[in-house]
Amino acid sequence: MFGKRSTTDVRPAPTAPAAAAAAPKPAAAAPVPQGNDRLTPLSSAGLGAPLVSAPAAPARLAMQPPAMATDTRRSESYYETKGIVFGALIEAIDLAQLARLDTDAAREEIRDIVNEIIAIKNIVMSISEQEELLDDICNDVLGYGPLEPLLARDDIADIMVNGSGTVFIEVNGKIQKTGIRFRDNQQLLNICQRIVSQIGRRVDESSPICDARLPDGSRVNAIIPPLAIDGPTLSIRRFAVELLSAEDLTRLGTMDENIARVLQAIVRARLNVVVSGGTGAGKTTLLNILSSFIPPGERVVTIEDSAELQLRQPHVVRLETRPPNIEGKGEVTSRDLVRNSLRMRPERIIVGEVRGAEALDMLQAMNTGHDGSLTTVHANSPRDALSRIETMVSMSGIAFPIKALRAQMASAINVVVQVERSEDGRRRVSSLQEINGMEGEVITMSELFTFERSGVDKEGNVQGRTRPTGIIPSFYKRLTQRGIDLPVEVFSPQVGKR
Repeated sequence: MFGKRSTTDVRPAPTAPAAAAAAPKPAAAAPVPQGNDRLTPLSSAGLGAPLVSAPAAPARLAMQPPAMATDTRRSESYYETKGIVFGALIEAIDLAQLARLDTDAAREEIRDIVNEIIAIKNIVMSISEQEELLDDICNDVLGYGPLEPLLARDDIADIMVNGSGTVFIEVNGKIQKTGIRFRDNQQLLNICQRIVSQIGRRVDESSPICDARLPDGSRVNAIIPPLAIDGPTLSIRRFAVELLSAEDLTRLGTMDENIARVLQAIVRARLNVVVSGGTGAGKTTLLNILSSFIPPGERVVTIEDSAELQLRQPHVVRLETRPPNIEGKGEVTSRDLVRNSLRMRPERIIVGEVRGAEALDMLQAMNTGHDGSLTTVHANSPRDALSRIETMVSMSGIAFPIKALRAQMASAINVVVQVERSEDGRRRVSSLQEINGMEGEVITMSELFTFERSGVDKEGNVQGRTRPTGIIPSFYKRLTQRGIDLPVEVFSPQVGKR
């Protein structure tokens, strides 16, 4: 009926799986018809892979207005109509031929056939409803299904999918529930598989946890049953389309202007910096800002579990860990990459996050000529950050005397920057501390800047100011020796009183 299309040789698919996918569900079954989980096994690219090669940034394909993406709660009749059209589309189109087209051509082909199906089956829809259905089906076949409208928005920082029926987003630091839903958990699982397969990874019962990234750089974490009890859970951390600068952070109130000047001087003077903070506090964003201060002529090696850093220097080598294969072999850990990076003549090493035994190798690198290195760690305070690093070093299996380990940490790390996200959703640099050395078995620290909280206004916004403590850091002499012009007045308490 719809299969003989001379432009792209799209024919009715004779395969049994396609016919099964198109079969209507009994009335007693779930009211939402079959979705793109039936399409995936027919793809020549394999289970979970996109039918058409993903473009550079598929997250920008969706054309729905942002408000519709978040607020529209579709009726069951909409999903029933979509199921009817979708089933007819499967019968009418040759997926093997579709897979050979580029994304734009495939999208147009699907839209043409769907329009014919709507006309022949006498489905009554308004123009806006028809356009919404067309985009929805194209997203299911070619993209990430219900996620596409959310990925098309630039104001969303996080997308959190808690099973097929619940999707939350974070906008301006606030978490809100959307009207987006998936047909069922199987459709959500297929989209998880589609995402991770693009970088050669897998998520299934034998490997139910996976970190991945989208082509636009967004970080993805998927965890599926049996570990996720209520269905597949997907977390997507978005990053700004335009990279933020230090000036942007000071304008937004995330970072005091004087802290920005000090951080720039610290990086240029090749001090080793640890960025500490909780989940979603802005550690990676600040790490990107710090890396922008690195002179363009230096060779930088980055090491990450899932590549998300966006360095702007011309001489950058990006390394990414690899999970084990289905036989449990072939794993490459952060520790392996840190060790290997020492043989690559790096001038600086940036570890996206230390979370295990690689902390020992990072400390050794900082102590053996690779000064100016940067990393992040999950911790609630600078002191907690040092305790966490100490704990992670113990995971290496090498027994250190506590005093010797802490002496190595005090020698390797020069500065700890603490970032936090307040209850009003705002992120800010809350503390900047210098590591001074050792007193007995205790690492001593000096706080150079601190955020003083004064209260909360009627709108729930946290009030306060960032001020210098008046302590002139011991590394200030190093700054002057390297010809870095940083007025000593930035550390004066009088500066913070304006």
